[in-house]
Amino acid sequence: MSSYIHYRDYTGSIEFSEEDEVFHGKIIGIKSVISFAGDSVKTLIEDFHNAVDEYLEFCTRNGKRPERPFKGSFNIRIQPGLHRKAALAAYARGLSLNAFVENAIRHNVDQSEAPRMDEHKLKRTKSTK
Repeated sequence: MSSYIHYRDYTGSIEFSEEDEVFHGKIIGIKSVISFAGDSVKTLIEDFHNAVDEYLEFCTRNGKRPERPFKGSFNIRIQPGLHRKAALAAYARGLSLNAFVENAIRHNVDQSEAPRMDEHKLKRTKSTK
C-alpha cells in the first residue's frame, strides 16, 4: 500500500484521522503548505487534484513561478567532522562530494525498498513447499 498519491509532478501524503473519519494530506517537497482532505479515497484524490490545479492557477494569476518538488538539489547540514570524512572518502574514490552523497543516498533508499532477508527467506520457504 502506498502512502502517497501523485498528480502533475506533485506528491501528496495520505493520512487517516479515525476520530474525524477523514483522509487528509499535504503536498510534500515544497515550502508552500497545501493540504487536501476527503471522506473517501475518491474524494481525497479529487481534492488533491483540485488543490494542485488551484495552486498552479493561483501562481499563473499572480505571476509567481510554482514551486517544483524534488528538483534534484537540496542543502544539508551535517557535523563538520562528518563533512570532512565524506569529502575525503569522495576524493579517495575519485568522486565529487555530490556524487559521493548521491551514491550514499541511492544505496540507503535501495536498501529500504528491498525486502528484508527474513521476508525473502519466508517467501522462498513457502513457495518451495
